[in-house]
Amino acid sequence: MEESHPKMEKSLQQHINDDRDELDNPNTGSQRRRHLEDELDALEAYQANHPDEEHDPTPLELYCDTHPDALECRVYED
Repeated sequence: MEESHPKMEKSLQQHINDDRDELDNPNTGSQRRRHLEDELDALEAYQANHPDEEHDPTPLELYCDTHPDALECRVYED
């Protein structure tokens, strides 16, 4: 019986580092570069707004961090 290992979750800082590394690669295409630049801006803003967070945020978390009043970001409490 094989022992299963939990999937290693990427940290927020690792995601930022990975995006920077890919941006430093001269072979990165212009469309991918634009995506990475936008994502990196959002990740760095998220990190500044949540200095104690280490988990890699989802795209929805990044969006809601910059658009807290968006319909899909509203939290309803009972």
